[in-house]
Amino acid sequence: MSPPQAPDMSDSSPRIFYHSNLRFFPSIRRLRRPKASESTPAPPPAGFEEGENVETEAEDGLVALRRSVKRLHFGSWEEKEAAAIEIRRLAKEDSKTRKALAELGVVPPLVAMVGSEVAGRRRPAVQALIELANGSYTTKALMLGAGILSKLPENVDGIDEPTMHELAQLLQSLSSLANSQFPFTSPRIPPLLAGILESSASTGTIKLCLSTVYNLSTMLDNATALASTEMIHALLKLSTEKETSENALAAVGNLAVTLPGKKAMEESPVAPESLIEILTWEEKPKCQELSAYLLMILAHQSSIQRKKMADSGIVSVLLEVALLGSPLAQKRALKLLQWFKDERQARMGPHSGPQTAGRVVEIGSPVSEREKNEGREMMKKLVKQSLYKNLETITRRANAAEDSSSSRLKALALSSSSKSLPY
Repeated sequence: MSPPQAPDMSDSSPRIFYHSNLRFFPSIRRLRRPKASESTPAPPPAGFEEGENVETEAEDGLVALRRSVKRLHFGSWEEKEAAAIEIRRLAKEDSKTRKALAELGVVPPLVAMVGSEVAGRRRPAVQALIELANGSYTTKALMLGAGILSKLPENVDGIDEPTMHELAQLLQSLSSLANSQFPFTSPRIPPLLAGILESSASTGTIKLCLSTVYNLSTMLDNATALASTEMIHALLKLSTEKETSENALAAVGNLAVTLPGKKAMEESPVAPESLIEILTWEEKPKCQELSAYLLMILAHQSSIQRKKMADSGIVSVLLEVALLGSPLAQKRALKLLQWFKDERQARMGPHSGPQTAGRVVEIGSPVSEREKNEGREMMKKLVKQSLYKNLETITRRANAAEDSSSSRLKALALSSSSKSLPY
């Protein structure tokens, strides 16, 4: 008996190639297949058609997913726009669908659509990306890797309010990755954010934008890139509005620690007057604390800024905050008062000039020790009178507002000794 012959495999190669090409969208089938289909379900009771409806809806969703992905990759511009709208609808369903869409490679073509100069083509892609980024760190990373920051518009010229809101929403979502390894140093971002802050009339859009600026400014490299004159001016302008003041001041606080940020703040026409005005907001203790912090940055090692603050009447405001503010605001106000006190004493002391063995060479008629002591006593009396006058003003305000701390102010005002005063 002859041994069995091996089967002829000469024509198997075309079959293998054919079957390998039949693997189209395998991940869609795995992810979109209902778990109930893996095992034979029990027959439903008579008249129960919910299972049939579920299977029909699953099939319809699978067909829509296939069609949308195919059109997005290979369709015309009109088909791409329709596919972006459909992908946005599908991405709203659940996180599983969003993950499936991202794995099928829809992010790069959507990012490419954002770079279109035609607003009608850009907006559906932005809307789809917003939904895809919802709660997905991986999808956001894919967007940054696809170059989304370089595809965004450079300014807000010709952009309507709804589109500005969507751009701010997308940037706010992406900015959550600011503290990761992804850089946000694109030159398009600062002018776009500043333009939205300046041009938008929607408080919701402005708050989204402020949140983005704050998230980005937490990293020093991003803060240096963001700290432009336009950005600082827009933030300081928004800080004078109580609805957006806290978020704007927090963002300025992060940007002001950089050299460009401090320089832009010093050159701003609204500083330090606007910050001193914020110090008077007794109902906004957080804003008082942030404003005092920014004033400390401005006043530090800058006699010009301290003079501007003194001319704007900051001393009396600081005294009020030191007595009525929150603990942190009081601490910062006292620090500022100490700087002004030291500077006043420096102006009263001997001027700089030739010195020998630590002794100042005085020019003019000599002054006796008794005259020096009399001068010191006179200055102490003047300072005490000024402090009492300020305390009387603060006491009147507190009594008029029936503040809970009026008893403490009254005790300070009636005290015959100045030891209880800050200085």
